[in-house]
This record gives sequence, C-alpha cells and structure tokens, in this order.
Amino acid sequence: MGGSQGISDRHACKAALARRFDKAAWLEGADIPARNLHDAGYLPPTPPLGVVRPNDPQGFADAMAICASHGVPVVPQAGLTGLAGGAQPIAGAVAISFERFSGIEEIDPASATMTVRAGTPLEVVQRAADEAGFFIPLDLGARGSCLIGGNLGTNAGGNRVIRYGMAREMVLGLEYVLPDGTLVTGLNKMIKNNAGYDLKQLFMGSEGTLGMITRAVLRLYPKPGCTCAAICGLARYDDVLALLGAARRGLGPMLSAFEVMWADYWHEATVTVPNVRRPITGDHAFYVLVEMQGMEAELDAPRFEAWLETQFEAGLIEDAAIAQSMADVAAFWRTRDAAGEFVTFLGRHSSFDIGLPVGVMDQFAQECRAALSKALPGCLSVYYGHIGDGNMHIVALMPGAAEQPGKAISEIVYRTVKAHGGTISAEHGIGLVKKPYLALSRSKGELALMRRLKRALDPQGLLNPGKVIDLEEAP
Repeated sequence: MGGSQGISDRHACKAALARRFDKAAWLEGADIPARNLHDAGYLPPTPPLGVVRPNDPQGFADAMAICASHGVPVVPQAGLTGLAGGAQPIAGAVAISFERFSGIEEIDPASATMTVRAGTPLEVVQRAADEAGFFIPLDLGARGSCLIGGNLGTNAGGNRVIRYGMAREMVLGLEYVLPDGTLVTGLNKMIKNNAGYDLKQLFMGSEGTLGMITRAVLRLYPKPGCTCAAICGLARYDDVLALLGAARRGLGPMLSAFEVMWADYWHEATVTVPNVRRPITGDHAFYVLVEMQGMEAELDAPRFEAWLETQFEAGLIEDAAIAQSMADVAAFWRTRDAAGEFVTFLGRHSSFDIGLPVGVMDQFAQECRAALSKALPGCLSVYYGHIGDGNMHIVALMPGAAEQPGKAISEIVYRTVKAHGGTISAEHGIGLVKKPYLALSRSKGELALMRRLKRALDPQGLLNPGKVIDLEEAP
C-alpha cells in the first residue's frame, strides 16, 4: 500500500465506493463520526480512509469486493464496545460499519429461532425475544450499545455462560461475507444438521479476520418463570469452591450465574462507586452472587431458599441476603456491574479478561497482587468475575498517576496467567491489545494452523489486518 501506486489504488477505491453508495452510506473526511475512529479501549484515534455503512447484505459484499479489487484493507465495526482493539481502524483502511443494518427479520415459534441482522443491538434482540414469549440468554453490561454481529464475531460470553454456554452455542445459522466479497448464506434453523463442515464456527470468535457476519439465526430458549438470587459472604476460597459444587448439584440446570467478588473488588464497587447498595453488612473475604432461573415461582423459590439454608447449616456461608423482588435482583447485579463505572471513579486503568482453572483462581489472585505490588509499589488491583465458568476479570492501576504503566502491568498479569495454565482471553477477544501475548496461551502448532486458515480465506491479508494473527510468523 506504500508509494504512488498505493495512493492511486486508495483514490480509485474511494471513487468506486462513492459511486456504489449514496451519501448516507459512504462517509469520508470531516463527515466521518468521531465514534468510528476507535473502539472502547485506550488506543489513540485513527481516521480510516472512509466509512461505508451498507443497509443490506449485498451492500456489505459489494463494499468488500470493491476494496479487495483495489487491495485496500477493511476493518469491520459493530457497536465499538470492544476492549481489545478488534474494531480499531488502521490508516489507509476502509471501515465497514453495521450500524444501519439493524432489525429482527423473523421469529419462528415452531423452530424456536430468531433471524437477526448483524447491526441489531443486543438489548433489542433480548426485548424482541421477551415480547415473543422466549428468552435470549446472552447478556453483558454493554447490552444497550453492543451489536449482535460483534457479539458473535468475538464469541461473547457474559453473565450466564455457566448455564447456556458462549455465544456460539446460541447460533444455528450464519450469513457472512468473505474477504473477496463473496456472500455466503447459511441461515440454518435446525439443531441437527451434520451436512458437511460446520462452517459457521470459523467466523464466530474470529473477530472479523476471516469474514464479516451479516445475519444470524439464533436459538430461542423458554422464558424463565422466576429468577432467584442471593448475595453471600464467605470466609475462604475453599468455601467458594464448596458452594459452587453444592450449587451445581442442588440447583442443577437452573443455576444461571455464579459470580465471585474478592474483598478488594467489593470495596471499590460498594464504597468508591456511589449509589451501589451493599445487600449484606460486615466484612468478608469473598462475596458470591448466586442466581437461579426456575420455571414456577411457587415451587422453585422455596427450593432456592431451602438450598441456601442448607449451605448455612454446612458452615459455608457467613451471611447472605435473598432477593425479594426483581428490583432486588437488579440491585444485586449492580454490585457486580459496578466495574463498568470504575473508569469514572478510579480513573484510567488496565482491564483484563482471563480464564483459569477454577481451583487455582485465588492462588493466582494472591500471586498476581503480590507481583504487581512488588514491581509497582502502590499498584491497586482488584479481582472478580464469572468464576463458575472459569472467567476472572482484573482491574489494575496506579492511583493518581498521570501515566499508567499499562505494558508493565500486562506483562506481570499475563506471565502469571501462563504460570497457572490459563488463557489471556476468556471472552473479550485478542484484537490488537492482546496480540503480543497470544503465544502465552496457544501452542506453536495452534498458531501455525491459525495462520494457515487466515492465508486460505484471506491471502491478501485485507480483512481486519493486524488483528489476532498475521499471515506470516513474526521474526
């Protein structure tokens, strides 16, 4: 893309896009909105060559084909809520935004499926399912602004993975655009379909590096008849593990969330962040949010309370509060979701999304906290997450520092993750930010196979280049 030939190709590409799309769909120069210059991470804004905003699948295919024919790279952009730089523009690339391709195309009650456009906000998908008498279990804090295509492209996790699995397990069919502009439609509605390779799995979790998801067929689930929740205070991590085992046995498939907050996180969430109510008093080493989704409140609510009483009698729980209403459930979740407001009340910080064997999580937290404090005296780090499915989140910062030592913090955290047999990314993806550390979680053979897939589908390296994996191994 360098030199006069590259400049000529970019000009020709812009001219072709301007001919194909109207002024509402093709933006360049001063017309590019500030939101399209970066995603939700801390990478500096980067103006793309232009932003194309198709409103139908063929528009996405045409935009990709035009860019491919001129050798111009493309960066797909969904809700721009990602934290790993996966939607970060690069200079000289065209950003393809899904914001104008939104809507529910069909709800099929007989097959219990919903066909959605990739630009539909997750919250809209959830609401449509609810109004139709069904349930979409995928849920995360950015539900109002993240788009379903981005959720699938990153294989989002969220709050209920312990019961329903990751985003890919909620998808039956996909439509996507390949790096050469080919539109592939596979909007399957059947749970059982073993007719050849399950191609959709290539694109979910690929972060837009192998193809752009345009439409999806989602599985719909029965709407829960009741939701029961409790916040529990525990003294030891062994008790947390015992409570998790008891919840799996005693609540079975109704267990929908098991969130654990270490005491350091609890303090910041309920003291530093205003308007977060503490459901229980006293100080505890661990705080656990247990949620159960049942079908009949008359039967399942007493069952949940009886299960909780049994855990008291077993000596696992020091104190607990049981939600008496959906308002209480929301208030309990607010303690867990308060992390989304840390940037406002703690300032700029490093945020981590890691996976670990559940049994070593507290050992990891202790060693990581000690390593950060030793290398960076005064460093604040807090620990919390979806522990029931092996996902821990970490927030770390130097309070009051004008410049945060993000790289030094990342090196310590990821080195400690590797030492405990974990993964550097449980649900947020790799993007640009975590790419230098990918080899800590993937073997040489796995990395080589990723490159082979990338070369096979995108031999020019035009689709979301520089993200996740490069075509060639770094020297």
